[in-house]
Amino acid sequence: MSEYVAEHVQDGPGVRTPNGVLRGALKDGVASFLGIPYAQAPVGALRFRAPEPAEPWEGIREATAFGATAPKRPYAPPLDALLPDPEVAGDDCLNLNVWTPWPAAGPGDGGPGDGGRAVMVWIHGGSLIHGSSAVPVYDGTAFARDGVVLVSVNYRLGIEGFGVFPDAPANLGLRDQIAALTWVRENIAAFGGDPDRVTVFGESAGAISIAALLASPLAKGLFRRAVIQSGAPSARSIDVARRTTEAIAARLKVPATAEAFAGVDPERLLAAQTAVTGKGNPVLSGHAFHIAVDGDVLPDHPGDLLADGASADVELLMGTNTDEYRLWFVPGGHTERVGSLAQRFLLRKGRISPRVAKVYREGRPQEKPGEVLGVLAADKLLRIPQNMLADYRLAGRTAATYLYEFGWPSPVLGLRACHALELGFVFDTLDLPETRALTGPDAPRALATAMHAAWVAFAKTGDPGWRPWDPARPVMTFGPGVPSLVEAPREAERRAWEI
Repeated sequence: MSEYVAEHVQDGPGVRTPNGVLRGALKDGVASFLGIPYAQAPVGALRFRAPEPAEPWEGIREATAFGATAPKRPYAPPLDALLPDPEVAGDDCLNLNVWTPWPAAGPGDGGPGDGGRAVMVWIHGGSLIHGSSAVPVYDGTAFARDGVVLVSVNYRLGIEGFGVFPDAPANLGLRDQIAALTWVRENIAAFGGDPDRVTVFGESAGAISIAALLASPLAKGLFRRAVIQSGAPSARSIDVARRTTEAIAARLKVPATAEAFAGVDPERLLAAQTAVTGKGNPVLSGHAFHIAVDGDVLPDHPGDLLADGASADVELLMGTNTDEYRLWFVPGGHTERVGSLAQRFLLRKGRISPRVAKVYREGRPQEKPGEVLGVLAADKLLRIPQNMLADYRLAGRTAATYLYEFGWPSPVLGLRACHALELGFVFDTLDLPETRALTGPDAPRALATAMHAAWVAFAKTGDPGWRPWDPARPVMTFGPGVPSLVEAPREAERRAWEI
């Protein structure tokens, strides 16, 4: 066990790290250490620059409250009522949290060499402009209860993390994530974790980030397993990724340079960012921030790099929710407003073949044009790329790949199995009011137990409990009803994209 482990400090659980001593909180056998800096505050000379390692501190640092969140604005109504997004003031937003079984010292969970417990690192979603590790749904207590050291990470968002400038590095948010994973490798043994058994997992923009990390040479060796929830490999060229930066610069009437943006009041910058990106969504597009193919963090598109064998040795679990699109379509009324004519226009704009659309329409005769459009768009963005990646990995004889689908339908606003609904099940946080905003009060606890257990098993062993991907295309479905393995679900729709 690491020389840095400290069994206790006065009035709480303590850990001695290379940077200094931390004092956390202890409840029911789980110690939490919150707001730990993994890099220096990205302000002043470090704004729009790659993260620098955190500096040591004197004495005992209190780690009982979440650290500062990255600059952001709340979700716009009506999503703000469904997706909690707390804000914590401060400049030190490059911080992380650790939940671990306590005492941290002692035997692990029987993994290779028993050098400590399996570690899971959570990267939150939010379209690269929202979210933080302080979201209550992401509480790591249940993972620690079940023998996993859970780490959740903050990273720079929006223009601060994914702006593209001629005078600053690209992909700063991704560089932050890599810095956090480097911190985990160097420090997690002090919390009882095994640095050689790290699983990185995330949802939505967090999952897209993980696909990029899987492809990035700068992240190689920092994790052994990965979970991609409702995301897929996605990136844009530098020129395309720069367009949102340029649109914000035009609104601010300043040059599209990091130097010029650094002189803009942060609140004014956030207001301009919100005005430019506020009308888009992941399905209907619009101005958004993207991971960029920058030749450094990402030498090429992550999908191409992964197809060519990047991270072939990393075990992968990935999947989608049955009704992803409904989070973006239903609250805003798009399912009702989109008629047949608008559907055809939007399909053409989204470069979806009429032949593919015909297969979906014929297979869903009772669904409205807006609903069919939503399924098509979500499949194009998520399910089809995941299936393609699983096929590439199978052909390349890589480490095992597992696919799942989450299908339990929420009764809230008719959202059904929408985007982000699985999160409370994965974290086993169904009792929290912030989770119930999306699930309602009667979500099935047995399904959360099963899904959470699968994630724990994958982190510990590399096997979530079902057959890995093979030519029969097995997918573990979590609801409705009991979890069950289905081969090639909705195969006619999937095959339509191949022709």
